[in-house]
Amino acid sequence: MTILITGGAGFIGSHTADALLATGHAVRILDSLEPPVHQSGWPAYVPRNAEKVQGSVTDRKVLAEALNGVDAVYHFAAYQDYLQDFSRFFSVNAVGTALLYELIVENHLPVRKIIVASSQAAAGEGLYQCPQHGRFCPDMRMAAQLEAAAWDLVCPTCQGGLRLLPTPESACNAQNSYGLSKLTQERIAIQLGQRYGIPSVALRYSIVLGPRQAFSNPYSGACRAFCLSFHCGQRPTIYEDGLQLRDFVHVKDVVAANLLVLADDRSDYEVFNVGGGRAHTVLEMAHTVAALYTADVELEPSGIYRFGDTRHAVSSIEKLRALGWTPRKTMYDGASSYREWLRECKPPRSAVDSARGALKNSGILKVPFSSRHRIPHK
Repeated sequence: MTILITGGAGFIGSHTADALLATGHAVRILDSLEPPVHQSGWPAYVPRNAEKVQGSVTDRKVLAEALNGVDAVYHFAAYQDYLQDFSRFFSVNAVGTALLYELIVENHLPVRKIIVASSQAAAGEGLYQCPQHGRFCPDMRMAAQLEAAAWDLVCPTCQGGLRLLPTPESACNAQNSYGLSKLTQERIAIQLGQRYGIPSVALRYSIVLGPRQAFSNPYSGACRAFCLSFHCGQRPTIYEDGLQLRDFVHVKDVVAANLLVLADDRSDYEVFNVGGGRAHTVLEMAHTVAALYTADVELEPSGIYRFGDTRHAVSSIEKLRALGWTPRKTMYDGASSYREWLRECKPPRSAVDSARGALKNSGILKVPFSSRHRIPHK
């Protein structure tokens, strides 16, 4: 087949391109090559035998030309950040997806499958259980709670403690702009796919680890931030109390899921979580990375928080397991492979400060009042 990968010069897209080429498919990559992910054109790791098209998925002419002669589409192009340009999340992620289907239907293109990259963020805070009031998906933590450094979610009815449950695909309570745009993207893909007979799949990725994740992107997660800090000889910042739960999945396992749903008709018109299958605290990740770098530093949570972050995020992967997929790599494997990649690409020491500065300038990074009042005045 001839397969289009939008956002194919990125982290997950480029690894997927490698795997598709290795199995005999022809690959065309459409990418806008925008900073902060891309700093100087096409990355060297993009496969030479893939056709390359530079442009945006929101450009009708460019996208129509990229779709010419295509049998299947991996739609990975997306806008992700912590900035408050809310409309751009929807113009790229949601409208770009709608345009993809519009062009296929309008031009009667024989596209046999579309696989859309969604995100764990579509579930929001995930699924919790209150001993008295049962299961529910809570809303995000508001500013007043975070200002008091009260990190954990509580039941809105009884104010009691909650137990996080592995979150299934039925949980759809996105809270931030990125998650809302991804949930909208899922709905567009599944609904329009069903209506017009275009088999479509949405994959909700957990936090993906491995080489090629842009070190210049301040949005990306804990593994990138910790590895980059230690690589540049700096102490990493651990947000909140470090006890946030996450599940991490290696990019090789993600690629295996991507290829599986392309070939398996049982995946048609379904949403699947793609996660690591195990919960880890952010502090665990910090210690894992410190051990990789043999860094003799005391790792202490900073109490600083990023407004809009989920407290915990752990996906249930039973639905995808039923198709025969299971994660093979560990959190350690992901951190180790990213460390090796940083050694190869030699990021400048300024990369850490640039990433932190971008978050600080956006107003996303905040210090709780309970911590601020203890800071001595000079």
